[in-house]
Amino acid sequence: MFKLLKENLKHTWFAIVVIIMLLCVQAMSDLNLPDYTSRIINVGIQQKGVENSVPEVITGNTLDKVLAISEKDSFIKENYVEFSPNNISNKKYNKLVKLYPNITNINDEVYVLKEMDEDTLEELNKEFAKDLSLSSMIERLASKAGEVQVNPEIAMSQMNSQIEKMPEAMLKQYAIMAVQEEYKQLGNNIDHRQNMYILNAGLKMLGVALISMASAITITFLSARVAAALGKQLRERVFKKVLSFSSNEYGKFGSSSLITRNTNDIQQIQNIIPMMFRVVIYAPIVGIGAYINVVTRSQNSMAWIIGVAIMSVILVMGSLFISTVPKFKKLQNLVDKLNMASREILTGIPVIRAFNKEKYEEEKFNGVNKDLSKTILFVGRTMGSMMPALMFIMNAISLLIIWVGSYKVNDGVMQVGNLVTFMQYTTQIVMSFLFISMLSITLPRASISAKRINEVLDADVMIKDPKKPAKFNENKKGLVEFKNVSFRYPDADSEILTDINFTAKPGEVTAIIGSTGSGKSTVVNLIPRFYDVTEGEILVDGVNIKNVPQKDLRDVIGFVPQKGLLFSGTIESNIKYSDANMSDERMLEAARIAQAEEFITSKEDGYKSAISQGGTNVSGGQKQRLSIARAIAKNPEIFVFDDSFSALDFKTDLKLRAALEEVTENKTVIIVAQRISTIMNANQIIVLDEGKVAGIGTHDELLKNNEVYKQIALSQLSKEELENGRE
Repeated sequence: MFKLLKENLKHTWFAIVVIIMLLCVQAMSDLNLPDYTSRIINVGIQQKGVENSVPEVITGNTLDKVLAISEKDSFIKENYVEFSPNNISNKKYNKLVKLYPNITNINDEVYVLKEMDEDTLEELNKEFAKDLSLSSMIERLASKAGEVQVNPEIAMSQMNSQIEKMPEAMLKQYAIMAVQEEYKQLGNNIDHRQNMYILNAGLKMLGVALISMASAITITFLSARVAAALGKQLRERVFKKVLSFSSNEYGKFGSSSLITRNTNDIQQIQNIIPMMFRVVIYAPIVGIGAYINVVTRSQNSMAWIIGVAIMSVILVMGSLFISTVPKFKKLQNLVDKLNMASREILTGIPVIRAFNKEKYEEEKFNGVNKDLSKTILFVGRTMGSMMPALMFIMNAISLLIIWVGSYKVNDGVMQVGNLVTFMQYTTQIVMSFLFISMLSITLPRASISAKRINEVLDADVMIKDPKKPAKFNENKKGLVEFKNVSFRYPDADSEILTDINFTAKPGEVTAIIGSTGSGKSTVVNLIPRFYDVTEGEILVDGVNIKNVPQKDLRDVIGFVPQKGLLFSGTIESNIKYSDANMSDERMLEAARIAQAEEFITSKEDGYKSAISQGGTNVSGGQKQRLSIARAIAKNPEIFVFDDSFSALDFKTDLKLRAALEEVTENKTVIIVAQRISTIMNANQIIVLDEGKVAGIGTHDELLKNNEVYKQIALSQLSKEELENGRE
């Protein structure tokens, strides 16, 4: 799987780097969003925009009370400076006057907090949280007792034990309330402060969310392009590889399986690419980052809930993994079988109808279809249950967090914003594990598909081009020589051809005839190297065909197969198949020689008439004539006709062979035929019997001296017709 991705994603490396960078940006943005939620709830709503328990400005009276209580009075005092234009910058002075209108009118000294680092501020926060809370409690106690003044030392001794037991969050809330009162005394509009804090935090949160959204959209777009590029690359490679297959490799895989591998299997790999990016980059960053945030924000007392959530997800996904993964390989094989059954029925419709076997084929197709449907339904239902189960887990975990967290909020251990943040971080952690778990289920299916694709790409092709190609001998142009050729099909028990020797010369017609199964088509299929000989050698233009590139070899051969095959397009595109830039005159001449001109011109669109896939909209004879015209238009050195006249009537056959003599005067013509009348005028006739040469000669010579040929001739023509000789 990863080898396949590594080999085929090289050209998209820049897009992959951009995706990785954007995933990091999105992950960091998503990790920051819960923090903004916490700030809006805790600071914006609960604390009315006051962030710290350390007052930014404080009256001298309040500061004296704090210093009287605090054990770190010198530390506190050294971090404040008296409010005066001489002590602070004009910019800060004007800003404070605007925020606290009473700061210059109050009948007391005012002190301003100095600039400091985070550590110092944090230490001050803890000290003020304790001291302001204690001061507030002493004042309330004094108010209830009806006293005007309360000795701080006496109050401290009475309240100290209670303060020590109070959670830090509760102390901070008490201190914040005292700071709010201090700000109000100095003329600060707390409601406006609250609204501005929420607005600013909300705008920042919106900006982070927009960054996350833009990153997600770009990632999706680029991931789709990378996946599409991967699919394109794989399909091109598989298609090129299949084109290099000999009939042996093609038969090994089967056309239905090759179609499935080049479509469905590659689609499975494409689908997993976006998920892999998220699992490899995004999920670990978010999962680890969310967990660190949970621990560092003093919420680790509820971390066990995360463990429960993760174990629940693993349990659900593990059950799905065990039940569905074994079905994936079966699913791909069933798709192969369904394609094969469909293809067989579509190509065999005439035979099926002729034998009234529609019901049988329907039941046969339904059997494969039902097996595939059952497997798809099982996988679909199982995978379909995943989201409801996971949503149940997520909602149950959310309920558990609220239930446990509500007690902690009530006890003052946790703030409401922290509870909401913990819930969001828990969701992110669970979603990260969910991504990883989903990959563990979909990856095996993609791996199976990758294995099937690699089987095609890594298949050893039997027929290969030579490393050091030879060139044809121009002095032996068109000469075809079989020297001691023997052949057996791969995995066959016996040889199909044994010790075949003959020479086909330019300007002559060499015919091959024999009974069914004697190896006639096999002989001519060896010439363009559809198969390679087992023993001996075949020479074309004086060179062993194994020593020249397949393209060069096939360029000099005009091959007309036994079964005329046309491609979807037009009559013109089929005749010009060897050269799309071929002149119309050459096309018209080829159609005339092939006796196809008459039926082509009778069509409304002539040479522009449409040809359906496989040539199903023309008759067998017309299909053969167009196949012959295609070979003639190529103008090769060697013509090979593999029983290509069988669908023609005798009159058309005679006209076509006569017309062929015009273009094959200096060409080598090899004809495989069943009919004696087709080959009676050949320069030499090779008689095959059970894969061996039973005789070579002219019609007259073989009729006199070869019993096998004589029996074939007598089975087709009367004794009188044979005695009359050639037509």
